Amino acid sequence: MTAPLEGHPVTGWDGLVVICAANNWDDVKRGDRHMAEHLAAHAPILYLDPPQSHLTRFRSRGYSPSPPRPRLRQAAPGIARYSPVVAPKPMHRAVVPTTSWLVRHQLAGAVRELAGSVHAVITTWLFLDMYGVCDERRSVYWWRDDPVAAAPLWGLDREMLVRGEERLARSSDLVVAVSDDAARRWRREGASTAFLPNGCDAAMFANVDEAPDPTDVDLPGPIAGFVGQINTRTDLALLEAVADSGMSLLLVGPRDMSFEPERFERLAGRPGVSYIGPRPFAELPSYLKSIDVGLIPYGLNEFNRGSFPLKALEYLAAGLPVVATPLPALRWLDTDLIALHEEPETFAAAVERAATVAREPALVERRRALATRHSWTERAARMAELLEMPGHAVAREAA
Repeated sequence: MTAPLEGHPVTGWDGLVVICAANNWDDVKRGDRHMAEHLAAHAPILYLDPPQSHLTRFRSRGYSPSPPRPRLRQAAPGIARYSPVVAPKPMHRAVVPTTSWLVRHQLAGAVRELAGSVHAVITTWLFLDMYGVCDERRSVYWWRDDPVAAAPLWGLDREMLVRGEERLARSSDLVVAVSDDAARRWRREGASTAFLPNGCDAAMFANVDEAPDPTDVDLPGPIAGFVGQINTRTDLALLEAVADSGMSLLLVGPRDMSFEPERFERLAGRPGVSYIGPRPFAELPSYLKSIDVGLIPYGLNEFNRGSFPLKALEYLAAGLPVVATPLPALRWLDTDLIALHEEPETFAAAVERAATVAREPALVERRRALATRHSWTERAARMAELLEMPGHAVAREAA
């Protein structure tokens, strides 16, 4: 049984869009939560956290504590949130069928509790079959990252991921991919496919100059900053080159403690370098206010090539110049406002050049205008169109 949605009526949830998310609602705010919050302007949302057992909090660093039982509650206006609880090792090959059955059963209970019809199920889950539980009209595989390329990152068997992804794509009405390359690949495979890149909360970062100054940043300017996860996706050589140039370097975000620990500690211990760890999303405008150049120091590996870094657009929304590695998603943006370099020396030199024009009003205005054209508001409206929700035209190219 699910708990009642406290303080919320049991009517008004018709036309639900169920999002089987890759990230827990309480974790670092990523694309699935951004989409849920903005898609709620078009339809009520049921946000499903990734299933977890009572052991998850002990096995996964930084993961939100497991609830004592499945819980349905209101996360935001128009958004209900459900946290499935399953057996330990839920994604183990032998346990996946049990996990799938449990989550399907719990999803059905949550939808009954809300007493609403379901328009669409959007899922990122490769191994759990979530279709058909709610008599949904539309079933969508949301390709947010390259799961096959992530095999070494996730510690999973590559062939198992290939089979899971192929099964999910075949069983979906539509594949929505954040990567243009991935969208073309799925079209070649015969899947009905649409390209929908990530967006940004442009309004949140539009007034960073009015944000309070951060109390934990004491670096001389100009400051180059990286806001994001520091892990195997990060090319430390690029950050080291920026520090070598004499510019101050601010690092904000969670860190994988197993990723080159000694090398990272040497970098973080340098004069002019400050690593302050993760900070809440709502506080990011203060940190973007303190930096002059936004960095995306991602290595050019298979996984990164399929990604669409949220931070690129967030930096631009804050009016900042961006220096990044030449990822396909950033090339797709086709703008001179993002300098693309992959060698440490040229990367660092581009950062120094960008710092000299960081505050030019005309460039600040152009950066913010570009970010606004790629806002989550625009992306959610496009998703509503792809879902053929009432009031939205059918997306012809995905038909």
